[in-house]
Amino acid sequence: MGQAVEPAAAIETYAQPTLDSLGPPLIDVTFVVVDLETTGGSPNTCAITEVGAVKVRGGEVLGEFQTLVNPRTEIPPFIAVLTGITDAMVATAPSIETVLPAFMEWARGSVLVAHNAPFDVGFLRTNAHALSIPWPGFDSIDTARLARRVLTRDEAPDCKLSTLARVFRTTTTPCHRALADARATADVLHGLLERLGNLGINSLDELRTFTGLATAAQRRKRHLAEGLPEGPGVYLFRDGRGRPLYIGKSRNVKARVRQYFVASEPRTRMAEMVGIAESVDAIACAHALEAEVRELRLIGEHKPRYNRRSRFPEKALWLKLTVEAYPRLAVVRRLADDGAVYLGPFGSARTAAAAMAAVHEAVPLRQCTKRLSPRRTSPTCVLAGMGRCPAPCDGGVSPDEYAPLVVTTRELMTGDPRPLLDATRRRMAALSGQERYEEAAGIRDRAVAFLRTAARMQRLSALAACPQLVVARRGFAGGWDVAVVRYGRLAGAVKTPYGAAPRPFVEAVVATAETVTPGIGPTAAATAEEMDAILRWLGEPDTRLVELDGVWCSPAFGAGGLGDWLRAAEAGREAAEPLADRRGLRPIHRPARRAV
Repeated sequence: MGQAVEPAAAIETYAQPTLDSLGPPLIDVTFVVVDLETTGGSPNTCAITEVGAVKVRGGEVLGEFQTLVNPRTEIPPFIAVLTGITDAMVATAPSIETVLPAFMEWARGSVLVAHNAPFDVGFLRTNAHALSIPWPGFDSIDTARLARRVLTRDEAPDCKLSTLARVFRTTTTPCHRALADARATADVLHGLLERLGNLGINSLDELRTFTGLATAAQRRKRHLAEGLPEGPGVYLFRDGRGRPLYIGKSRNVKARVRQYFVASEPRTRMAEMVGIAESVDAIACAHALEAEVRELRLIGEHKPRYNRRSRFPEKALWLKLTVEAYPRLAVVRRLADDGAVYLGPFGSARTAAAAMAAVHEAVPLRQCTKRLSPRRTSPTCVLAGMGRCPAPCDGGVSPDEYAPLVVTTRELMTGDPRPLLDATRRRMAALSGQERYEEAAGIRDRAVAFLRTAARMQRLSALAACPQLVVARRGFAGGWDVAVVRYGRLAGAVKTPYGAAPRPFVEAVVATAETVTPGIGPTAAATAEEMDAILRWLGEPDTRLVELDGVWCSPAFGAGGLGDWLRAAEAGREAAEPLADRRGLRPIHRPARRAV
């Protein structure tokens, strides 16, 4: 039995009140609309010459902030002509060391708003960093970005502040002076929020994630989110026949589901799914871990067509060291109770083949697929002539003489993979010395495929070997999130109330937890994804081990200790192919503009 640590009865914390909306309503949010005048466009080489800001809440002006700033450098002539701010005007003005702390204190607790917010907020953040002033992490709203998603080209040919000022008939005309531009931007903000209110955007969270992609038909389905739980759980979108279309999880189910109907979902497939959906069901969960695990299980069971990941856990591949007179490596889809050694799971045949090649480059196992016998010989292959196979096919080696290669391979797969890494380094060095860099990179990538999978499998195997783990983690609003894990499967979950003694709840959930019978291989009782989720949860801060039945450990010299080399290898691959993964560069689909 492992040493148990019992969580304390209570934690000093504050409970966050729940709201019937997504975050604070916009009418209760304090916005600070800010505008800067500067000596140029780069915050790293240019300085601020003027700060102007307007504080508003609920459509009312609460205060204003305005001051010139001495940039301690000459203002370029074209900037002076554009803004009207000259060197003489800022000569006696306070420096940024004085202005910035005063402004940040004045704006504390508010949401920053600016027209082209990356420019203004970037200058403020860069100057705060240069002055060693902690940046409070202001939320920010960009009225230019928001206008692009709200207005049509018929209404505004562009989203310049001067254009939007005319569209919304602001009381102040922007003139490249900070306070005047901030006042105009505040009027533009109120005009945009009025438009958004008609689209159902009534909270800060909805405003942050607004994309302008939702149709009127989608927005009319907001009623589907009514009655859903506001805590952690899993939600299922269903079609008219009750079939699951999409399954997801959230810490606040009602809030997340509502986001699908308020133009905050940029994925076009989700827009299509929402158009088909006729109902939404939810399963309330004790905490976030239970929600994540239930999501994975439901996706694997129902295989909804709009879920891309986790639908086919049974299609995972494994690298198998066979049990025969002359064992070899083979890629298989199923685990068998045959005494063989398995490495995996792999998400694709390509990765599995790369890991197999990494082993073959370090250990001269036979690579032919036919079944061999010491009593029957056959012609050798080309690998034997190259010295990369001991040629058991023609009797060149007996099973006993071949056995050390099998032992080495088994140790690479389940224990110490450092011999494979050493062989990889030697081969890479030799190829690099011959300026065969692409081949060296291929050797590196195959080793990465093997070592990453070995490290993962060793973590999964250690968890799957434990008959029972009881762990607890501090809850967001007090109390404890408790999980019972048996053979790597989440068997029970409970959340203890704030201020209550946790031990009775722990005993109750252990007594009522699912009975788990271990199966075969590293994923004996749960899928690899479920065990990964549990391991991530166990690694979070404030997670405590309450009870341990069995031994929970990994090999002392296992693949998990090679993280530094793996990170360096990944960094080298990304540097060599900076544009190889273009997932972050996909264009966002937008509805076609109306014909004039």
